[in-house]
Amino acid sequence: MSIKLTQNATNATESSLKIYQHVILVLPENEDKNLPFSQVLFTKLNRIKKEYKDLVKSPVTADLPNGGLASFIILNENLTPFQRHTLLRKAIKQIIEEQPEKVALCIYGHETTRNTNACAAYYVLTVNAACLTNRKKDHQKSNLKQIDLFGYQADHAYSFVSARVTGNTLCRQLTITPPNDLTPSSYREKISALADTFGWQHNEYDMQKLKEIGAGAFVAVGQGSDPQDAAIVHLTYQPTLTKKHIAIIGKGICFDTGGHNLKPAKYMLGMHEDMNGSAVALGILLAASKMELPVKIDCWLAIAQNHISPAAYKQNDVVTALNGMTIEIVHTDAEGRMVLADTLTLASRQKPDYMIDFATLTGSMITALGDRLSGVISNCPALACKAIAAGNLAGERVVAFPYAEDFDSDLDSDVADIKQCTLEGGGDHIHAARFLGKFIENDIPWLHTDLSSANRKGGLGAIEADTNGFGVGFGIEMLKMLIED
Repeated sequence: MSIKLTQNATNATESSLKIYQHVILVLPENEDKNLPFSQVLFTKLNRIKKEYKDLVKSPVTADLPNGGLASFIILNENLTPFQRHTLLRKAIKQIIEEQPEKVALCIYGHETTRNTNACAAYYVLTVNAACLTNRKKDHQKSNLKQIDLFGYQADHAYSFVSARVTGNTLCRQLTITPPNDLTPSSYREKISALADTFGWQHNEYDMQKLKEIGAGAFVAVGQGSDPQDAAIVHLTYQPTLTKKHIAIIGKGICFDTGGHNLKPAKYMLGMHEDMNGSAVALGILLAASKMELPVKIDCWLAIAQNHISPAAYKQNDVVTALNGMTIEIVHTDAEGRMVLADTLTLASRQKPDYMIDFATLTGSMITALGDRLSGVISNCPALACKAIAAGNLAGERVVAFPYAEDFDSDLDSDVADIKQCTLEGGGDHIHAARFLGKFIENDIPWLHTDLSSANRKGGLGAIEADTNGFGVGFGIEMLKMLIED
């Protein structure tokens, strides 16, 4: 999707806006009845018994004299990025639903806030206008072709915003693709095509190769599928100038039945999105490439399915991971930590400066946080602090949990070096992190991201869709912070 952006530093007037059928007005905090369509706005406010100041909390839409639609909103300087994105999402909702071809985006208010509000409004408008996978016969794709921005002239042309939109869109497109269309085989083909397009180095560890090198944790999950098309895919982005070397790792379970510990129907529905972590990692890689960030990125994608079959792994199996540790299988639906274990080992052997993984990993993180925030756990407290700051900057909020070593005692096994998980519940998000940390070599600072907010009914933050691409914006902010660390 290509959207033409025009910019005009001067404020729009009511006469100049009469040619538009769709107008978004970001208004100043102080009431000004000389602004465009003020009579329309105040007539609407009077009818619904609201005041101008109420636009700080909730936007208002109104029909224009020319038959068009306008949305009015106030974005004050004290808003967090998440709050700003949420209000803008509500402001553009009705406009986006009408499938506009052209939108006038008018920014008013103090000069110090215009850049922030213009960037946020452009992001929220374009990311929600993106075309996503949909198999409905009568599905209407977005028609947005042009945004005319008034009241602020930026010298950056919003290219960094567009890069984030592109990364988020790729993440959501992949995540919502039906599982019969996104098998490990077809997923690997899509990734190969992306690598060719964007010049990424591309390598694959297929099941045969993984068996040869002794990656038994990954193989245990992949062996239950026919065909044996699971693989760890390794992509590398390396510009001429690099300040840091960072590995990003994503869980890519294309469908999760739960294996022999079969999920009930209610919890198996939607499990084609269990590859969301890998889609987030790809979205970050794509956005970073488009931004030309000065960082070497190794992107590792653990792509498989968790199926039930005579060959599938089972409870009480003992398997040997790539790093030589033996693992006692306790629950076959804890497959994510199995495929990530060997992937983290491979990633750490490249000795990056930092490692960040993304995974829809545990139900206990959703229990802990709900679906509005995601959780992070790190072997480096300073990295966890940076993650909280990065999440706030991106409008994708994260909460840090402890990487507490006393949880290790719950994973003690009588027959292997470590248990995969426990059946007692409680703290499984921390158990999972402690488990994964055992497979990282070379003492590399590592951040584990459990994507408890990857899907939220009714949208979240900037994104109107249930599947929201959470993590792409956060990941980009993390990269930018770590580059300058």
